[in-house]
Amino acid sequence: MPHDTAAAIHAFWLAGRRETGEDGFDVTSPWDGRTVGTVSVPSEEQVEEAVAAAHAVLDEFAATPAHVRAAALDHVARRLAERTEEIALLISAENGKPVKWARGEVGRAVSVFRLAAEEARRFNGGEAQRLDTDAGGQGRLALTRRFPKGVVLGIAPFNFPLNLCAHKVAPAIAAGAPIVLKPAPATPLSALLLGELLAETELPAGSWSVLPVPNDRMPALVRDERLPVISFTGSEQVGYAIMDSVPGKHVTLELGGNGAAVVLADWASDEDLDWAAARIATFSNYQGGQSCISVQRVIADTAVYDRLLPRIVAAVEAQVTGDPGDSATDVGPLVSEAAAERVESWVDEAVAAGATLLTGGKRDGASYAPTVLTDLPEDTTLAREEVFGPVLSVRRVDGEAEAFAAVNDSKYGLQAGVFTHDLQAAFRAHRALEVGGVVIGDAPSYRADQMPYGGAKRSGVGREGVRYAMDDYTYERVLVLTGLAL
Repeated sequence: MPHDTAAAIHAFWLAGRRETGEDGFDVTSPWDGRTVGTVSVPSEEQVEEAVAAAHAVLDEFAATPAHVRAAALDHVARRLAERTEEIALLISAENGKPVKWARGEVGRAVSVFRLAAEEARRFNGGEAQRLDTDAGGQGRLALTRRFPKGVVLGIAPFNFPLNLCAHKVAPAIAAGAPIVLKPAPATPLSALLLGELLAETELPAGSWSVLPVPNDRMPALVRDERLPVISFTGSEQVGYAIMDSVPGKHVTLELGGNGAAVVLADWASDEDLDWAAARIATFSNYQGGQSCISVQRVIADTAVYDRLLPRIVAAVEAQVTGDPGDSATDVGPLVSEAAAERVESWVDEAVAAGATLLTGGKRDGASYAPTVLTDLPEDTTLAREEVFGPVLSVRRVDGEAEAFAAVNDSKYGLQAGVFTHDLQAAFRAHRALEVGGVVIGDAPSYRADQMPYGGAKRSGVGREGVRYAMDDYTYERVLVLTGLAL
């Protein structure tokens, strides 16, 4: 039966059971302002109960057989797949994401839970190491296994309200680490629905909670010593403020970017340039540009610049804007009118400083038209910060070295795309670019959920990707066996 998003108050999930608090708030659609649902907020006492339950179940959950954790993860993957359309419509309603992209997000979340089930089955088999390579280790064998560092506090953002919750929850369950999940206040409904699916499993009570706690109550949770691992995805400012406030904790941060797409001189055929323009246009505007690896900067060699630029403008203008519930829509609203106003102010500042506006540059409520600029002054906010909106700039450079230097001229380093056919150039890019990922032959916006994903410089610390997050949530413990006949 379809999930009725507005019929009743949405309960939260406290230690695996449905609960409500005395307070609540409305979740509204960025597109038309309608109320999508009303969410109950846990009291301080209920938050304390959830944290205490997670802390109490730590040893039990770590010892849970792999098949139990894997079966739970498989169940969630299966149920997500079964309810894809319903969940996609929910994501679109609360987030403003076009439903075509929301369907893709559900598919990715299915993959995350499937991958986590696979990892749960092979995790912690251990690594044996002979120690008799030196005389003092005769008869000794070291067995190294990984164990949870403690309860994980997962803090998820609004832009992928299901899949980035999946990237917190699934690796924690796979590793046997209890998790308290805090979804973004703008988009908690997808996380609460995920809790509904987790509640159908046989995971131990206390091993997971989904708590839509307001942001102003987060500092106490962040500081709680019973939550020694924090996995945060969001803004640079908030992420590093969290890290600075808890120096003794293990904090992983997946933060912002200023994604660059480099087009080198050898990417020169009409087919090449059409492909690059189409990919750049799509991935500067998908999710309304609200992705940390969306294309914000295009850096094109002078050999192809004049032929590429009009193609980019035409491809951007071909993006279909409008109702996110329409399957034909490519670009919907931003998450709020305030977000669109901020993007508008940055573009206006850039144009006033000398940038040339080629298309877009107009706001309508929470929607901002897909925008292309050239001649962007280097000291503008738009040039230096993450716009998190459907805006890109195009820059001409002379040669590969200048292109790579332009990519690195940023405090961010999440991912970069390099359009080239030259294998040697691809390896030079991998060596030179100060980013967490280099995508060859495509925009920087590609992510496979099993690969290590994260950034350099101010783009974060640590890596997501199921197995890599499991490593972040656990630590190595060595068992030395003595008197063996090796």
